[in-house]
Amino acid sequence: MKAAVVVFLGTNCEVETKRALEFCGFEAEYVDFNAKSLVEYDTVVLCGGFSYGDYIRAGRLAKFTSVIDALRKYIEQQRGVTVGICNGFQVLCETHILKGALVENDSSKFICKNVELELSYAGYKKNISLPIAHKEGKYICFEDVSEYEFLKYLKNPNGSMYDVAGLYDKTNRIMGLMPHPERAIFAKNFGYDGREVFKIIKEEIKRG
Repeated sequence: MKAAVVVFLGTNCEVETKRALEFCGFEAEYVDFNAKSLVEYDTVVLCGGFSYGDYIRAGRLAKFTSVIDALRKYIEQQRGVTVGICNGFQVLCETHILKGALVENDSSKFICKNVELELSYAGYKKNISLPIAHKEGKYICFEDVSEYEFLKYLKNPNGSMYDVAGLYDKTNRIMGLMPHPERAIFAKNFGYDGREVFKIIKEEIKRG
C-alpha cells in the first residue's frame, strides 16, 4: 500500500507520520504542496503542524495549494482513503471536504496532553489514549454528525460539539481527527494506541 504524506510550508509532523505509516506496513513518501496528482497512492495523509503559520485561521491558506486540487480529483475518482490529522483535519474542514469547522478551544489556550477516547469502527469499540496538541481543536457543526464519529472524547478537553475527536465523511473514505496517532506508535512517549487508527486506514483501503 502506497501512502502520500503531504507537506505544506509549516508542516512539522511529517517525519513521525511517515515513520508510523512505514511501521504499519505502508510504503510512504513525502509529497510537496505543489503536487498536481495523487492518483498513484492508496492513502493521502495531511499531517499535523502549522501550515502557513496558521495565518488568518488554521488550514485557511493551505486550501489554495495545487495539492488540494489534486486531492479533490483523488476523492472524486474514489481512488483511496484521505486522512487529515490535527492541522490536516483543519484543512479538510476549511476546504469543505469534511463538514464543520475547527475553532479556538474553549480555554483559548494551546492544549498538549494525552486524552482518553472511545474508538468505534464497524461495530468494534475500544477505549484508547492519544496525545493532542492544538489551540484550534474545538469542532463545531450545525448538523448532527454523531453517526460519522469514529473517535470521541471521553472527557472533552476543548468544547467540541458531540465530543468529536475524529469523524468520517458519509463514504467512510475521508477521515479527520485532532489527536495524533503517529505519536503513539513506538511506546517511548505515548504508548501503542495510535496503531489502532492506522489499522482502520488499512481496513478502509482493503474495503475499497
